[in-house]
Amino acid sequence: MKKLPFFLSLSLILGVFASCNSRLELYADYKDVPVIYGLIDATQDTNYMKIVRAFSGTNDNPIDATQVALIADSNNYPGKLDARIIEYKSSAGGQYTPTGREIMLDTITIHDKHYGVFYAPNQKVYFCTQPFYMDNVSTKYKYKLVVVTPHDTITSETNVVGGDNFKILTTSVTFTPDGEDKTGKISFTPADNAVVYEVSVEFNYQEKKMSGPLVDKQVSWSYGAIHNDDLEYESGHYVVKYNQATLFNALASAIGADTLGVERYFNRNDSFKIHLAAGGRELYNYIQINSPSEGFSQTIPDYTNVNGGFGVFSSRINLNQNVALSAKTCTELIGMKSWGFIQQAKE
Repeated sequence: MKKLPFFLSLSLILGVFASCNSRLELYADYKDVPVIYGLIDATQDTNYMKIVRAFSGTNDNPIDATQVALIADSNNYPGKLDARIIEYKSSAGGQYTPTGREIMLDTITIHDKHYGVFYAPNQKVYFCTQPFYMDNVSTKYKYKLVVVTPHDTITSETNVVGGDNFKILTTSVTFTPDGEDKTGKISFTPADNAVVYEVSVEFNYQEKKMSGPLVDKQVSWSYGAIHNDDLEYESGHYVVKYNQATLFNALASAIGADTLGVERYFNRNDSFKIHLAAGGRELYNYIQINSPSEGFSQTIPDYTNVNGGFGVFSSRINLNQNVALSAKTCTELIGMKSWGFIQQAKE
């Protein structure tokens, strides 16, 4: 099964810039190069985008991009650029034509950016609060990003990942401590325009030691990002299989030897959650082709869908769903006497 790193949140996709060559060697002396990272999520009220610049030097006088990224004035274009997203739609399989709707991007400063590749903690980003539309039976949508810099006009296009039919089908999961040869299934329907999926799960419980406070705890694990060609397909939906001993092994590791005088509480219907993320082809191509092999010494990205610059403009969507633990799983959790589990989360 092929796996790859899958950056779905804004903070992580910004981190992809770390894989760009720290000695940018392009074509002109100290020319600014547009770098754009944006992922449309039609389920979100607000979508954010990073529009910055890098500088290229010469072979004899290279520029350290990792140092430039730490300087706000060098990283950002002055003021606010003319940045907009133009909407197109196709009806009944026809050509894509403009709807006349243009979504203007404004700027905002976030104040909680962690220190890392870019300057922090205050960081300028572009954003919009207008809705994006997902495909339906009769109409498909496409969005074109247009950014006017002092020197060029930068463009990129993407479809929107999602759709009304994108759902998690699993309603109950079963885990058992002796499940080496037993497998369960997490099932979901395909998302429109998605080519890669990431599945992760978490078990939430509460813990109380002696007379101490009630503390929220969590055990989670991921099955990694998987291209849709590598997923099993059964009767119109995808399937990710898991070993039924996974939860007990993860809990055993988290609990360790801390089992004396401890009470742990869980709720059968709300304690287990499935996280499902789906990403578009441009995002998949960007990460697969540009995955760094040599850290900061990686060459200029081989793939970008940003015309006139670098980076990626694509789409993603996240689903989160609570699913029930089977009666068998609840019985076996409570049956692990030394773990102190009680089947009712406390208020």
